Amino acid sequence: MDSTHAALAGFTLSLSLILAIGAQNAFVLKQGLRREHVFWTCLLCALSDAVLILFGVTGLSIVLTKAPWLGPLMRYGGVAFLVLYGAKSFIAAWKSSDTLMPVEGMTSPLLPTLLTCAALTWLNPHVYLDTVLLIGSISTQFHEARWWFAAGAMSASLCFFFALGYGARLLRPVFAKPVAWRVLEVLVGLTMWSIALKLLLE
Repeated sequence: MDSTHAALAGFTLSLSLILAIGAQNAFVLKQGLRREHVFWTCLLCALSDAVLILFGVTGLSIVLTKAPWLGPLMRYGGVAFLVLYGAKSFIAAWKSSDTLMPVEGMTSPLLPTLLTCAALTWLNPHVYLDTVLLIGSISTQFHEARWWFAAGAMSASLCFFFALGYGARLLRPVFAKPVAWRVLEVLVGLTMWSIALKLLLE
């Protein structure tokens, strides 16, 4: 099968999967607005997706389907983290307006930021369903061109996260107002809790 067609198919599929607002995207958006460790946050998200896509294409999806105990473990671990992170966002929205202003020079440490980003990525069971199982299963249709399919999917992830992280600065005039940060924190909290609830109900 044509390598260009396979790469374009992978790019389109991957982009459609990550465009939806989720915990990971909300975190990248916040980092971009605050201009805190944007490059490393976007890189971590893109690399994580690349690893998961690689796992799917190389057949790890088969292993996951044969390990039923992984499902509940990932689900409840993800729910617990999302509930805690959502609560943190609600608390941030409740605090004084000064703490919500994007003040230059006042940044969070890099390591905790990356650990939070990694948790939002790897503790979400949906990432295994979408990135590993779905992309992995569809890649089998491309036979020898599946590596081009995987490359296209990885490229979509790379482009999206860096566009989101660095494009967020265009919204900074809006978020110069403390009320906008409060609204964002509430939306992030609601997003985290809605995903957690969805995981529990599935």
